[in-house]
Amino acid sequence: MSEKEDKPKNKTRREFLQELGYVGIGAVIGGSAIFAGINYDKRKRQIDRIKVLTAENELIEIDRKDAGKVVKSKQEVLTYLQKEGREGIVGKRWVMVIDLSRCRNARKCMSSCQSAHHLRPEQSHITTLKMQESLDTPPYYMPKQCQHCDNPPCVAVCPVDATFKRPDGIVLIDNERCIGCRFCIAACPYSARYFNWSKPLHEQEDKDLTYNVELNVPQRKGTITKCLFSADRVREGKLPYCVGACPNGVFYFGDENEDAVTNGTTKETVRFKKLLEDNGGYRLMAELGTNPRVYYLPPKGKSYPFQDKDREEAEEHLKG
Repeated sequence: MSEKEDKPKNKTRREFLQELGYVGIGAVIGGSAIFAGINYDKRKRQIDRIKVLTAENELIEIDRKDAGKVVKSKQEVLTYLQKEGREGIVGKRWVMVIDLSRCRNARKCMSSCQSAHHLRPEQSHITTLKMQESLDTPPYYMPKQCQHCDNPPCVAVCPVDATFKRPDGIVLIDNERCIGCRFCIAACPYSARYFNWSKPLHEQEDKDLTYNVELNVPQRKGTITKCLFSADRVREGKLPYCVGACPNGVFYFGDENEDAVTNGTTKETVRFKKLLEDNGGYRLMAELGTNPRVYYLPPKGKSYPFQDKDREEAEEHLKG
């Protein structure tokens, strides 16, 4: 037998889950086929789901086409998804660039994110803040979410390893481990983490779903939630929810290792470093040493002019 034949074959994620008779949330198309200058995969699949009992009498959801296969333990599927979620995507270093000159406060990024992560109306992983440098300058809007720091204070203070930094740059939360201590909320200088004080919006609908750490669904009362850089979408070779939903081309997302980011509106891929250099890109509170992976382009050349009401609103804000 040749050396090639002796070498065991590594199983893909799809093969593993098919052996279990269960295709989890966001089944992988290929991790390596990513949009940033590589072969952006635009294939979409409509999934017809049914509920079945496993050999351990657990009720889970599977694809209808997989109904004839032997379904093993739901816990085994969860264990695999947890392992995959912590490993991330090999060889990638994800970054986001936000162009403040384009934001018009459409809030489509917010609604798309809320829908994907099953958040309540009062919850949001991303907010748009109205900013104004002085009384004589026009305001602008600034989307703000988790900065996915390379030196994240939230990870350092978590006592149970519920929040963690992946090799591909994404910071995630594992609600299977989270004890709700909120140390990470206190440590985050960007106020980008939120506590689930109430029962999840889709508690009944999601109760039979296997927890997916890359989507953080099902949500769970008494745990933390935040922006995930849409890790589930990225694994499928797709742009994050917020990036794809923005109608004004505010967001760019891509791989720093490839030096390429893609705009969510035009689907145009540009050089990451050149985009920052040509437009004076910067990071929020970089002096803290957190090394964020979210970059901002200043609000120069905005299409909306300064108005008298802007001064009035700024004066009211200063009085308050």
